[in-house]
Amino acid sequence: MNNCILAIDQGTTSSRALLFDANGNKLSVGQKEFAQHFPNNGWVEHDAMDIWQTTIASCQSAIKSAAVQAEQIRAIGITNQRETTIVWDRKTGVPIYNAIVWQDRRTSDYCDDLREQGLEETIQTKTGLLCDSYFSASKIRWILENVADARQRADRGELAFGTVDCFLLWQLTMGRSHRTDATNASRTQLFNIHTQQWDEELLEIFDIPASMLPTVEDCAAEFGECDSSHLGAAIPITGIIGDQQSAAFGQCCFSSGMAKSTYGTGCFLLLNTGKEVVASRNRLLSTVAFRLKGETSYAVEGSIFMAGATMQWIRDGLKLIQHASESEAIAKQVSDELSVYLVPAFTGLGAPYWDAEARGALFGLTRDSGLNEVVTAALLAVCYQSKDLLLAIEADGGSITSLRVDGGMTSNDYLMQKLSDLLNVEVLRPELTEATALGAAYVAGLQAGLFASLDEIGEKWRLDQRFEPGKDDAWREKRYAGWLDAVSRTTTSYNKDKD
Repeated sequence: MNNCILAIDQGTTSSRALLFDANGNKLSVGQKEFAQHFPNNGWVEHDAMDIWQTTIASCQSAIKSAAVQAEQIRAIGITNQRETTIVWDRKTGVPIYNAIVWQDRRTSDYCDDLREQGLEETIQTKTGLLCDSYFSASKIRWILENVADARQRADRGELAFGTVDCFLLWQLTMGRSHRTDATNASRTQLFNIHTQQWDEELLEIFDIPASMLPTVEDCAAEFGECDSSHLGAAIPITGIIGDQQSAAFGQCCFSSGMAKSTYGTGCFLLLNTGKEVVASRNRLLSTVAFRLKGETSYAVEGSIFMAGATMQWIRDGLKLIQHASESEAIAKQVSDELSVYLVPAFTGLGAPYWDAEARGALFGLTRDSGLNEVVTAALLAVCYQSKDLLLAIEADGGSITSLRVDGGMTSNDYLMQKLSDLLNVEVLRPELTEATALGAAYVAGLQAGLFASLDEIGEKWRLDQRFEPGKDDAWREKRYAGWLDAVSRTTTSYNKDKD
């Protein structure tokens, strides 16, 4: 029976592929890490061909591990790191520059210029996004302005742009399909989320030729067919969805008011707002949650740049631990009254601060501070940043009493309990925390006919553990006040005042 779904989960530090059966059960996984490149301060790049090669190798590994034949795979779904930007030659499929990663800050000054010109309101009204180097548009423009002959080649229609999903689709289909979905399009800063079209005024602002852009489809659609030379059979590609939207889909957050938070490289809290675009007054993002059968559901999202990446720095940069899993036992030895704060602004601060020039700092050290306190402060930074997002959502009139969580960091029980304590909400960890890959499998399975409806998918969600608040308001307020003080000392405005 060809009832398996291959989910490609292309992330910031590794490419993964998971095989699921028709009940959403994980059959196997393949994973390959790839190099991170930091050519200048605040710059983050990937070799796009590394992304492609590790992706296809992960797919082959997952298929081999599950001992299935390629003919048994009904469909492929793709989920991906979103705003990361790739421009390639239409004839060869070869990128003309490294992929510029969503974390990259090289276009911050240009975005400042757009704000000074009074263009942020136009951009935000159309896209739901703030004028920030996080998104794809300014990255595309940088490539066109800084790579030899790129502008001229783009004007001649020789170059294609895509987010990572689009580039992988191009490679899988041997250049036959140049498409993306509405969730990824909504993160480019070129897509009008109200009209669900590429926007001519935005293209003019960023000076990007429309000929570079892919066709935008629903999340569940006929995107093309994986060439048989890659995996051993021609397999339909029937689902594409950006990673954070995919995690919400995998967590079955299909209704207005449902929320999830993913703890991977970064942290992303997404609240489904239904058919309504909710414009945040507190510097959150309005975005597309998913689009099915031409109908769009929207969300409000808060983005944190450093979560698991902070623990990666603790491990690889400071070498305080050998494995991230060690952090749980370490943190349990530290007092709940810890006054050491790590602000992980290594690539600036995301929501709700959006300060590209802020940089990481460690505060509150005393003579008895050591490895345990620094590691614990790194974990707690994830909780404090999540509280920043929760309070911004509440200030916008939203309400979250229950939060579904996923991602690699959620296996840490200490972290999940402190998250519940600080947010004062129940935290629900599902049996399967591979929600990002599962979401891609679900959208692909919908199009392929393996799932009949969202209701059917929703019935598959299963709770593993519920974490409930165990601290009082006084404890929460004291800990969070210390965090806010630490953050204030890393911001651009604070340092300018000091100058």
